[in-house]
Amino acid sequence: MIIDIHGHYTTAPKALEAWRNRQIAGIKRPSEMPGASELHIGDDELRESIEANQLRLMRERGLDLTVFSPRASFMAHHIGDFEVSSTWAAICNELCYRVSQLFPDSFVPAAMLPQSPGVDVSTCIPELVKCVEQYGNVAINLNPDPSGGHWTSPPLSDRYWYPIYEKMVEYDIPAMIHVSTSCNACFHTTGAHYLNADTTAFMQCLTSDLFRDFPALKFVIPHGGGAVPYHWGRFRGLAQELKKPLLKDHLLNNVFFDTCVYHQPGIDLLTRVIPVDNILFASEMIGAVRGIDPETGHYFDDTKRYVESAQIEPEARYKIYEGNARRVYPRLDAALKTKGR
Repeated sequence: MIIDIHGHYTTAPKALEAWRNRQIAGIKRPSEMPGASELHIGDDELRESIEANQLRLMRERGLDLTVFSPRASFMAHHIGDFEVSSTWAAICNELCYRVSQLFPDSFVPAAMLPQSPGVDVSTCIPELVKCVEQYGNVAINLNPDPSGGHWTSPPLSDRYWYPIYEKMVEYDIPAMIHVSTSCNACFHTTGAHYLNADTTAFMQCLTSDLFRDFPALKFVIPHGGGAVPYHWGRFRGLAQELKKPLLKDHLLNNVFFDTCVYHQPGIDLLTRVIPVDNILFASEMIGAVRGIDPETGHYFDDTKRYVESAQIEPEARYKIYEGNARRVYPRLDAALKTKGR
């Protein structure tokens, strides 16, 4: 089985974006703020949006299952207040859940949280609980920078985040550390902000002792870890200077990386530098990089091709495709086993 742990609902029906635009306009004109009940998207619309896009590509590329969460750039936690984020998160999470119900063999949901800059993260707990207990979500996406590129929140090691971590450990779910849209002109959303955040999150973990407090906490750092594999020697050296344990003991029981790296040399580096037990297959297909690579004639985000061509043993390939996902996402493993998969 090939499990893609990084999928977003980037192809949701246009009615979703239209409703969101009305919500954003309603921040300044409260009398025009739409209610959630005003959004109408039927099952046939959901089927069409998935069958012609993600599901078609999964079949063409030989992928079996996608962990499916709301569109990352649409989370936009910096817009409005907690009530705005809460309503928006609930709508987006419900749509991903409905997709998982329509295509139960192909999609399993992961949740965005109703984060809002400067707001106590414990306000996110009810949505997290609902998504796990009612929707069967197997993970969450955690935005380390709800301000959208201005980094006004404390680092991930700060006790500010502990209410979320406590719930993650209770439910035995991982968090993908994933930022959203950048509203800082210095940082392009997908080309800079995403990769900066991946690297920043890793360094925040490295400089802290977070996993002493939460030895069972699990983070997935997407996009191949940003700069992490390329600068592994730098990070090892910094950990040494800071009198931290070796990275394999300090972080690698808790921190994992995906394969959303869109060329062969990148995957080759990832699989040479990062232990195979810490690499999970992912594509983020129909996401930030949707075009065809003129050097190969294949889509940049067809990451299975890179893993297939990597100089690794079959057992390592199995771990990347399936074994590690089952271990890092225990609720996913349990759900699959109930279906005999």
